[in-house]
Amino acid sequence: MEKQEKRAVIKYLYKKGLTPNAIYEDMLSTLGEDAPSYATVKRWVAEFKRGRSSTYDEPRPGPPVVSSTPEMVQRILDIVMDDRRVTQRQIANLVDISQERVHFILTDILGMHKVSARWVPKLLTADQKRQRENLSRENLKLLEGDPDNFLKRFVTMDETWVHHFEPESKQQSKQWQHVTSPTPLMMSITGLPGIDSII
Repeated sequence: MEKQEKRAVIKYLYKKGLTPNAIYEDMLSTLGEDAPSYATVKRWVAEFKRGRSSTYDEPRPGPPVVSSTPEMVQRILDIVMDDRRVTQRQIANLVDISQERVHFILTDILGMHKVSARWVPKLLTADQKRQRENLSRENLKLLEGDPDNFLKRFVTMDETWVHHFEPESKQQSKQWQHVTSPTPLMMSITGLPGIDSII
């Protein structure tokens, strides 16, 4: 049952002259765990005694909540899609709503959460290292034997590039993802550059 329906039942039983305790026992025997608590029954009976007729929540004071409109949700989604590493604070400043509301829209409405990239090392095996070393020695001999025509005899393929860079921290790598999105990967590439095929 919806809460308004439960309140309507409380109102009906109160009009029949039942006490809050009797109303609670009646609803508990009928609804079981779905029944409202005794405190809720007592509070609504007191409201009806004071002359309240509506079973709906009264409007709350203050400005209306407009931050979860479809337009705002779409605007926040566009911001996240442009930069998945944007923070809730940055989004809140861009759209001029609270961080709590941004968090609600991202997690509850859009179903997103922030994850950090998983570090996946790509290391060469001992056999691959030995093969690269042997190829490098053979290439050095060919270079010394015919330096003018050395480069014309090679077809490069399956190259490995070694880059020097400062890896970002786990916090820096965090980005917004849907629950079904794959975890972002951060590759660590190590090894020796080598030429794999000689004509």
